[in-house]
Amino acid sequence: MKKILLPTDFSDNARNAIFTALKIYAQVKCEFIILHAFEPKALNMLGQKSQQRLGVIYDSLEKYSAQELDKILDYLNKNHKNPNHSFKTISKSAILEDSIKELVSAGDVDLIVMGTQGATGTKEIFLGSNTVKVLKQLKNNSVLVVPKDYNFQQLKTVVFPTDYTRMYKKFELLPMTEMARLWNATIKVIHIGVEFILSDVQKTNMKILQERLAGSEYSLHQISFEANVEHSVEQFVTENHADLLSILRHQHSFWERVIGEPVIKKIAFHSKVAVLFLPEQTMPI
Repeated sequence: MKKILLPTDFSDNARNAIFTALKIYAQVKCEFIILHAFEPKALNMLGQKSQQRLGVIYDSLEKYSAQELDKILDYLNKNHKNPNHSFKTISKSAILEDSIKELVSAGDVDLIVMGTQGATGTKEIFLGSNTVKVLKQLKNNSVLVVPKDYNFQQLKTVVFPTDYTRMYKKFELLPMTEMARLWNATIKVIHIGVEFILSDVQKTNMKILQERLAGSEYSLHQISFEANVEHSVEQFVTENHADLLSILRHQHSFWERVIGEPVIKKIAFHSKVAVLFLPEQTMPI
């Protein structure tokens, strides 16, 4: 059974992320863990308020968290009749990324699914304070990031950008290949470059990548670099009506080293389709 963690702040985007996960894995036995973390540190802003007053506010946050999680669970039990799926909710008084780390360590979580725009309504603030922190701190875990207006219907095309400058481990690609096979989707591997004369290392890595993708429908494409990597990827996704973008978030990205462009963060901010961030596995090749 697959275990999927669904952090929520009860915003519309968080709800959409939940429904996206339910639709993607409709045919898979899954346990969905819906997590709400409320941060007690926020109470420090009240300064000199009495401890009694702080206790009342804390109790209120705790009660609100439990009530809203109950509403979600009640809605799913009444309206989501899928025998493959089961649900549980967790309310934690802790920082979100710490709560996720704890659950991932204890519960063998296969995938984390998050939205990009939270209850604040400000995409950059939410992404910067939550999703990006999760991406940075849980590098060995797959994270599916769902844009606010993303309406998942089917998975036909997955876009996977690469520069062939590193070797891909089998376990790093499994979340993408498993999802693609589940929907009989095609993986379109795109190499973005100014010129396409590959070094011996790149040629070797391209061959290894093809071996890793054996058994999946895939095709290789060369995309000319224009204004920036983000624009090149976005244009290819749009022109090919792609349903999902998949990215391996290794620390020293080729493009970030060469042109100083924070590719991962910019794509996560602006992608119109969901982005599957693959893990950096330390498992053997």
